[in-house]
Amino acid sequence: MFMGEFEHSIDTKGRLIIPAKFREQLGEQFVVTRGMDGCLFGYPMSEWAALQEKLKALPVNRKDARAFVRFFYSAATECELDKQGRINLPKSLQDHAALSKQCVIVGVANRFEIWSQERWDKFSTAAEEDFDDIAENLIDFGM
Repeated sequence: MFMGEFEHSIDTKGRLIIPAKFREQLGEQFVVTRGMDGCLFGYPMSEWAALQEKLKALPVNRKDARAFVRFFYSAATECELDKQGRINLPKSLQDHAALSKQCVIVGVANRFEIWSQERWDKFSTAAEEDFDDIAENLIDFGM
């Protein structure tokens, strides 16, 4: 399980350190792609395979399903850690998440997310303000 919040910087070559706590869970290869809310999603290969099965089940005759799958897969990239524990993020992914210097890497159960510091701060502040309301709404889902 991925959990925790870590701050790292992305260098001018697009290299970003992945937290040591996450590296063992990720293995030699993993996938990073566009996420929601302006961040990137990272998946170990086992989670990526499970997600692929769910995406394959989406109805191809639904325009929104086709658009989502295209958008999600078109930016997906297999990543490998270098000797310093870094990955190299393609420019398209850097642009999607507005990554420039300071980044926040967040563990979210079966995946991790990569945020620009600015976007994370905005999201985190808003979520903290609404946390009680969000929690109350999730009670309806058996939380």
